[in-house]
Amino acid sequence: MEKRLTVIYHLIPTRIMLDSHEKELVEQAELAAGNAYAPYSGFKVGAAVRLTNGLTITGNNQENAAFPSSICAEQVAIAYARANYPGTAIVMIAIVASTANGTITDPVTPCGNCRQVLLEVEQSGEKPIVMLCAGKEKTLRFTSIQSLMPLSFSEKYLKM
Repeated sequence: MEKRLTVIYHLIPTRIMLDSHEKELVEQAELAAGNAYAPYSGFKVGAAVRLTNGLTITGNNQENAAFPSSICAEQVAIAYARANYPGTAIVMIAIVASTANGTITDPVTPCGNCRQVLLEVEQSGEKPIVMLCAGKEKTLRFTSIQSLMPLSFSEKYLKM
């Protein structure tokens, strides 16, 4: 039997169409990307998370010559937020990637590892996290991390 999964997201054709809170978060992620440490790949990623208390936390990728030791922007921002504001849920995250030529034209989505981390953060916060993946103009808006991980691995499998 064949079944299909559908990923639902909104395509926002230009940043002008984002609301002011979304636009601000994307801009913060873009600034964070500019400060990323990516001397090997030149692929800089910035993430900005908005907490329920209104604070915005940013992070960027931190490369290492031993690539598995590198840390993604999303995880840097999430780790800082959870370490310094425990129990405060994340309600939105914006992700922007750039190269030496500037912000990448098409939106970049999180790697699989970051999707898993984001999903668990969403589940522990007990409310959906809106994710904005922004390119130079276009932005993808996901209303929940779960929409990117329909057949996700979760803690329930560890308790079997």
